[in-house]
Amino acid sequence: MFRRVSRLLLSFVMLMTGAVIGVGATAGAAHADSCYTWNRTLSEGSSGSDVTQLQIRVAGWVTSGERLSYDGQYGARTTAAVKKFQAAYGLGADGVAGPATFSKIYALQDADCTPVHFTYAELNKCNSDWSGGAVSAATAKSNALKTMWKLEAMRHALGDVPLTISSGFRSRACNSAVGGSSTSRHLYGDAADLTGSPSFCRLAQQARTHGFSEILGPGYPDHNDHTHVALDPSPYWSAPNCGI
Repeated sequence: MFRRVSRLLLSFVMLMTGAVIGVGATAGAAHADSCYTWNRTLSEGSSGSDVTQLQIRVAGWVTSGERLSYDGQYGARTTAAVKKFQAAYGLGADGVAGPATFSKIYALQDADCTPVHFTYAELNKCNSDWSGGAVSAATAKSNALKTMWKLEAMRHALGDVPLTISSGFRSRACNSAVGGSSTSRHLYGDAADLTGSPSFCRLAQQARTHGFSEILGPGYPDHNDHTHVALDPSPYWSAPNCGI
């Protein structure tokens, strides 16, 4: 907790320092970050790995049914996602990722690049090395990080209400032990089962606007006690008791 508070204070100080010295839209990053540092302002037409890193962090700020690609290309969809991120956190919503936007992102992430309200341990209660799934351990862990940033967006949109994750990545052995489908997205690391509050229906409804292409909830077989969200190449939503 102390570390997170310190990071928030540091980001605020750096942001205010930039405002005092007149840092403009073309300036570089507000400060170095222990996870990842952006060294230039990004806007529509930019490309590169730094755009991909930005996309990971704003992919949860999309319209209903939309999925943002992690392609390193700063197009219209990335611009729109950045605008929504900026508006959600009280920043000037111009769709340009500059010092103020990066400072907010720095404040929202820990040193391992996970968003401050989620951890890798929450997304992996199966085995700590992320092995044994349908993809490599590195890919499963990378997918989990992307899922956490979408959940961070969803959490904030819900009024910063804590989200409880009952299941995330599963190896084939773990998945079989709990009776999971042989094609479950849990095997890929991009799925999370949500319990607690808000209600399961509220979670399923909210997930539609945060980049999740697979949403299963109350009324879908074996999903009356949780809401399942994931990134599935074949989009499918079903929570009949919730009007989805």
